[in-house]
Amino acid sequence: MKQFIAFINIDNPTFSVVFPDFPGCISAGKDFEDAVRMAHEALSGHVECMKDANLEIPEPSSLEQIKLNWVDWKDWKNSEYTTALIALVPSHETRKYTISMDSLLMARIDAVTKNRSAFLAKAAEEFLGVS
Repeated sequence: MKQFIAFINIDNPTFSVVFPDFPGCISAGKDFEDAVRMAHEALSGHVECMKDANLEIPEPSSLEQIKLNWVDWKDWKNSEYTTALIALVPSHETRKYTISMDSLLMARIDAVTKNRSAFLAKAAEEFLGVS
């Protein structure tokens, strides 16, 4: 799974996010955690649009490469920011996975649902704050 560097401005009431590897891909959140969560969605959506347009998805740049080549670095280098690695998770790809779980936990899940996969997916979404 590829991870891309995001710059998060922490000097404003809103935590704005930019991706140097993806000009025009921006996001924001009400706090750091929300900004990171929204950044994942923004990156996935941006890349899906690039794929639909048959555009090439860049390889992740290192922080050193960004500082040397990113045109907006001059505006960011003296600001209040932090960086985060945002994993590129395909948003429209369907895959099936096999997971291992304790049999007693599985029995407890089976006692409350007829659809394990839907139950586990919903639990994961709630835990991660994704809807």
